[in-house]
Amino acid sequence: MTDLAAVQDALLNRLATKRVVFWHDPTEEYSADLDELELGVVNVIRVQGNEFGVKSKILADHTSKHLVYRSGDIPRGTANWLLDLELAYGVFTADRTAMLQQELGIIDPALLPVIKQHQKFFAASSRKQALEKFLSNGDDAALLRAKMCQVLVKSSGHKLTDIVRELLVENAAEKHTKFDDLVTFGLDQFFWEGLASIYKYASTTPTIDDFILWMFSRAIEDFKSTMPDGFRNIRSDFNALRYDVRTQEVMTTLASRAAKALDVKTRIDHRDYRELSKITIFEEIDRKVIVDLATAVATQSVTPREVAEIIRQRQHSLWSAKYAKLYKAIQSASELFAEITALPHTIATVAVGLEKYQSDWFRIDQHYRWFTHAHQTADFQQPLETLKTEVDKQYANKYLYNFGGHWQQALEPMREWTSTALAPQAKFFDRHVAPVVKDGRTKAVVIISDGMRYEVAEQLASMIRGENRFDASLSAMLGSLPSYTQLGMASLLPQSSLELTAEALPVLADGKPTSGTANRDKILQSVNGHAITAAQVLATSGSELRELYKKHQIFYVYHDRIDAAGDDATSERTVFEAAEETLRELLQLVKKWTNANATNILITADHGFLYQDTPLEQAYYISEKPQGDAVTKTNRRYVLGRSLKPSPAFMTFTSAQAGLVGDIDVQIPKSIHRIPLSGAGTRYVHGGASLQEIVVPVITVNKTRKSDVRPVNVDLMPETDKITTGQLAVKLLQREAVTDKVQPRQVRLGLYAGDVLISDQPVLTFDSASDDQRDRYQKAVLYLTQDADQFNNRPVELRLEEPIPNTTQWKFLSKGDYTIRRSFTTDFDF
Repeated sequence: MTDLAAVQDALLNRLATKRVVFWHDPTEEYSADLDELELGVVNVIRVQGNEFGVKSKILADHTSKHLVYRSGDIPRGTANWLLDLELAYGVFTADRTAMLQQELGIIDPALLPVIKQHQKFFAASSRKQALEKFLSNGDDAALLRAKMCQVLVKSSGHKLTDIVRELLVENAAEKHTKFDDLVTFGLDQFFWEGLASIYKYASTTPTIDDFILWMFSRAIEDFKSTMPDGFRNIRSDFNALRYDVRTQEVMTTLASRAAKALDVKTRIDHRDYRELSKITIFEEIDRKVIVDLATAVATQSVTPREVAEIIRQRQHSLWSAKYAKLYKAIQSASELFAEITALPHTIATVAVGLEKYQSDWFRIDQHYRWFTHAHQTADFQQPLETLKTEVDKQYANKYLYNFGGHWQQALEPMREWTSTALAPQAKFFDRHVAPVVKDGRTKAVVIISDGMRYEVAEQLASMIRGENRFDASLSAMLGSLPSYTQLGMASLLPQSSLELTAEALPVLADGKPTSGTANRDKILQSVNGHAITAAQVLATSGSELRELYKKHQIFYVYHDRIDAAGDDATSERTVFEAAEETLRELLQLVKKWTNANATNILITADHGFLYQDTPLEQAYYISEKPQGDAVTKTNRRYVLGRSLKPSPAFMTFTSAQAGLVGDIDVQIPKSIHRIPLSGAGTRYVHGGASLQEIVVPVITVNKTRKSDVRPVNVDLMPETDKITTGQLAVKLLQREAVTDKVQPRQVRLGLYAGDVLISDQPVLTFDSASDDQRDRYQKAVLYLTQDADQFNNRPVELRLEEPIPNTTQWKFLSKGDYTIRRSFTTDFDF
């Protein structure tokens, strides 16, 4: 028997909103219990052949509440004297199904079979209450079951994709409670029928694991089907799951399992990497593309443009974060080979060499650093070993050694260390600092990073320009010779003459020692300046730095990461990692000083450096020993002494020829050669006259008041306004090249009919830096879902959206108008 308390609660619920409740109990199941019900102030009337009197009483008494109990057979039609009142107030029955229907406010009798079939679901009030929130008038049996599934799996919606998302998340965590609930409450068959009708997944023994394998096996073939509109819905929902940041990790986990079960590695073994580059699901594909692409780059059988396009496609891989460093390394290697191939066979003059290094050649050093650092820090390096061997060989032999020889030939006629192309480093203060502070009120901050060569500075300038309301311009000076720390640091100070001491330390500026922060601070005091280390600045609070900034007109900030790592034989192989740390710390310093109200910031270096990530061949060393009246200092890249004997192995300068005072001569091994010294490092050196050592960067930083960073503009380029098939191919144009101030933009596309999404939502990244418009076109194909069928011959919108920063949400960007004109539709439904 139905629980009497439940009946009482149901009656009280109805009496709360109705003055009269008619209760039909044909089997007299509750006749004996009627008087036990606690219904409050309610007039309980038993109908016992007195229908007319009951009707009269109800109509006469408009204030009281009445419960009219009728048992046995109830007359039909006009024989039922109370029919009009029953139609007006409704009829209550204590049948469990009917009670649930009434409790949920479901008036459609077609839904009674659903309630009856799933009574176990409704046994818990928590499930009933949760379901009530989702129900709407007009829900049919399928929608009711879908919303029951929503309650069980705790999904955000009742669509199939919502239910599937929760079950995939659960499966990835190796759990199955939510699916077990679907089985327990008899909704699993409904779920499988939905997968069959909407996704076309059909199995006589369906399981979640089997569905996942089926889904990924379709994905590896890009959901191709011989059936009309075969897999369009699963394609759309699959892409939604793999592009959604909330489920990417889940899809990655499931893809790993599926790859093993499907033996993806064997299936793709003989496929071309260009063909595979568009499939972004499986890690095995990333590995194969990396290995094959690296091989192609090593043999130079693929162009940098082709490499860039393949890597752009791989940006959307589920595994992109894991393999980003390897892809970056491959791209850098490709660019490096192209740049080396384009090098001239001679350098006409020193001026030409200095200018070309600043405009073009420095990128070879930059690409080598990027490649080497990416290779050194990648989780695994084996796929790039052959490529690394070729990169090291070409960089060291063709560029540093052979091309360094061309530069040496240009240097041979020099009798004095000077050039019309670049001002000398010793004039830094006069040319860059003094003009800023000449009015006595304007302040200047000079950040000096030990060993930051030109190509590192070029990247830093780009990073600064990429910050909103910051601008940075890059120029260069001719570094002092020999290009070592003490002379380079002294050259940057306010002074009129520099003198080398016999053993290279200290260097004298106007006769004063310049080694160490304290000595430099003394020299700077003469121009109301102050010397401080970068570490001290970074450790100083913002308010303290603002107070310090008020006390002096000029600040010299000394930073040392690159040279500290490179000059130590035990750590020289970490020099490129130190360069990355330098970039981060210098940008941090710039922001910290601007927050302290600094408006004029200069960033420079004492010297550059040479580095190759391989042991040096014997040909890189000179066998001849320096000779003279007195050899007072021997370094790997320079010699100091008195009356040094000229030699074909060295460039020799007197102090006067080197722009210095005193009687110390300077000798530099020609090209990139080293002087062998026991215990010293060999891969990282400086002190000589190579372009990498003596083109010293100067970055001028300014901060503007107006926002000046924006994403690149993207235009839809429609070729038609009609959609005649189950898919729409679209072309989009990145209107301009990406620069420091015009930054990449990510765009999501989707077809909408009103607020209804009727296609998948591919995501494109527009980040081309090419000036050639042809390189900035991208194509996408949108596949219509079954929801699109109901909008045939109606207008729809192609919406472009972009991500809202620091959220998982997207916002409207632009749109294009289309009309669906399909010659047929399908009638699959959930």
